[in-house]
Parts: sequence; structure tokens; C-alpha cells
Amino acid sequence: MTQIDIRPFRIEIPQHQLDDLQARLAGTRWPDELPGVGWSRGVPVGYLKEMAEHWRTRYSWRAREAELNAHPQFLTTVDGQNLHFMHVRSPEPGATPLILLHGWPGGFVDFLDVIGRLSDPRAHGGDPADAFHLVIPSLPGFGFSTPLAGPGMNAARMAGLLAGLMAALGYERYGVQGYDTGAWVGPELGKQDPGHVIGIHLNAMITFPVGAEGEMDGLSEVEQRRWQSMQNFNDGYLQCNSKRPQTVAYGLHDSPVGQLAWIVEKFKELTAPEEGLPEDAVDRDRILTDVTLYWLTGTAGPAAQIYYEEITAAADWSAGAGGEDAGWGESAGWEGEDTGEGAGEGAGAGWAPERGTTPTGVLVSAHDVTVRRWAERDHNIVHWTELGRGGHFLSMEEPALLVDDVRAFFAKLR
Repeated sequence: MTQIDIRPFRIEIPQHQLDDLQARLAGTRWPDELPGVGWSRGVPVGYLKEMAEHWRTRYSWRAREAELNAHPQFLTTVDGQNLHFMHVRSPEPGATPLILLHGWPGGFVDFLDVIGRLSDPRAHGGDPADAFHLVIPSLPGFGFSTPLAGPGMNAARMAGLLAGLMAALGYERYGVQGYDTGAWVGPELGKQDPGHVIGIHLNAMITFPVGAEGEMDGLSEVEQRRWQSMQNFNDGYLQCNSKRPQTVAYGLHDSPVGQLAWIVEKFKELTAPEEGLPEDAVDRDRILTDVTLYWLTGTAGPAAQIYYEEITAAADWSAGAGGEDAGWGESAGWEGEDTGEGAGEGAGAGWAPERGTTPTGVLVSAHDVTVRRWAERDHNIVHWTELGRGGHFLSMEEPALLVDDVRAFFAKLR
């Protein structure tokens, strides 16, 4: 591979940007709301006002900036795309290289609570054999991995760039861990770089029926509930991000409270227990660090582009398989019916994506909707854990449990 320039990086947000954020928060124009509707129609005004005031008066970006800068960070460019990443080398010389891939609406900051346990298990009461050298990128379009080099930055292209990054870092053999968007990109890394990827560990993974005969038969009660949850999921975010990401960006890019509401509702909906408040599962300042990163880097729009790209890719394979151009749900077999009838029509009956061959482990939280038989259709599953607790953001909600499962999976591959 061609040598690439890797430059040390520190986060140093100019003070005028923080002053502007404070002024915008203080000058927020608050909407009215219907009485008595709670969270059923979106984030309640009273809740958001209180959180915005905490952000304005009590949250310290400079303290979080110092926390982030305590870990080595770098910038580089691979095939024209700027990439930002943390690179935390373990003190154990035999550590396994591991790339950690975040999701939306997250970022590289999601993994702060697992860095120490993964990179230095000896210091956390663990086995030194479980140590990892960590590479934690901001996916293209997220955080400091901007601007996007152009259209077409889907999961497959992201995977190619990250394979190039790992090669440039000199890692001949490495593992992958990812959730949400990272659970799309991770398997693509295995397909594109099979000679180097030793295993893929995924959580917050989504699987779909594809219209194959019998694929809905014999689903367990739990699997039926997961399939129902997929169909009942409020996909308004997905539709906005996937159909008109640029239009959505204007409001989020110009209003910090708009950006806050857009993200905090996802923490409310996707953390466990769902009936609790977001900060019941994830520390409030950790949530605000995620929101602040989107605000300060102006990445509401670029980060949403991955949805547009994946919908386009789904429509392409739908048409190629004999179906008509379809939206996300239709092209993936997610058509809103509570039976298998018609599922996957957009993809053509019996169509399935190319099956990955890299050993893959799956960790299923209490919130996840992953159906094992569909996961095994698409991936070489060698490790499966039903956690029974936690939500979408496991690295922040249940970091110790995530670390335990990552260690268990990769121990099988040593």
C-alpha cells in the first residue's frame, strides 16, 4: 500500500465557538406543546429546557476535551478521505489489534469507558492475554473525519478506507468490533480484507427476512417479538436521514437545541429501560459530549449521508434481484406486516446478501432485535451471547459486559 501521512492531532476548539454555543442556547426560541402528551410526540419542552440549561451552565466542554486528549489521536487521508482516529497501544507487547466502530448518533467518544479495560486488562484485574491495541476512528462524515470526499461513502467504501488505515498502521492481523453503523461496516471489512481480519464482534446488529421459503416458520416467541419491534419501530429518523439528509442538516446545523433534541430522543428510545430517562442509562454529560461533538464539528448533515448511501445500495440490489426500486423497509424485507407474507418482495424471493466467511460473534442486548437464523444466513456466526440487559449503546450503558464478551469471543480465535 502507498505510504500515507499520519499526523498527531489534538482537539482544540476555538473559544469563540463555545461562546457562540452558549449564546445560541441562551437565545433559544422554545415551541409550545400539547398538554399531557409526555414523550409520545417527541421530547417534552420541560425536559429539554432543563437539559439545555445544564448544557449551557454546568457542562464543561473543556473538561471533556482534556479527557479526550488524554488518548493519542491522529489525522490522515486515505484515498482522498480525511480520517481521524484514536490509537491506544496496549502496554502488553502481544496485544491483538482491534478497531472499534461506532454508530449513529454516536462517535468515537462512545468507547471512552472501554478503552482502559480493553487495552490494559492487567490494570483492571484481567488477563494480560486479553489485551488489545485499539484503533478508534471517527467514521467518514462523523466527528473530525470531514469533509466527505464525495457521494458514495457507504459501508463498503468506509470499510475499504479503514482496511487501508490498518495496513498503514502496520497491523497484519486485526479484529473488528462495531455496533449500529459499525455493524454494517464491520462485516464489509471482513469481506474486503479477509486475509487480515481475524474476527468480527457485533452488537446492535439488524437482520432482515429476505422472502425465502420457510424463513418465518418456527420463530421463537422472543424472535417474534423482535420482528414485531422492527416493524413497529419509529423510522422517522431513518426516513429523514435517508431521503433528505441535506434538508435535515439546516435545522440541526443552526440550532444546538434542535441538535440536542434530535439526538437525546434516540438515547431515550434506544437505551434500557425504554420507559426511563436517557440519563438513567448513560451519564448526562456523556450524552452531551456526543451532542456537542456533532455541534462543534458541524456533522449533522455529513453523518446522515450514510443512510442515504445505504438506501441507494439497497434499492440497487433490489432492482438487480428483480424487484422494483424500494425504500429501506421494502428493499430489506421490512414491510410492516406481522407475518412473513410478502416479506422481502422488494429483494426477490429467496435473495440473500453474500454470506461473510470471517468468524463473527454477536452480542444481543435486551433492546436489540437481532434474529439469529437471519444473522447466521448472512454471517459465519461462531459466538452468540444473549445479554438480557442493556440497550443500543452498550459501550456506555454496560461497558464491563461488552468488554467481557469481546474478550470471550477473541479468546476463541487465539
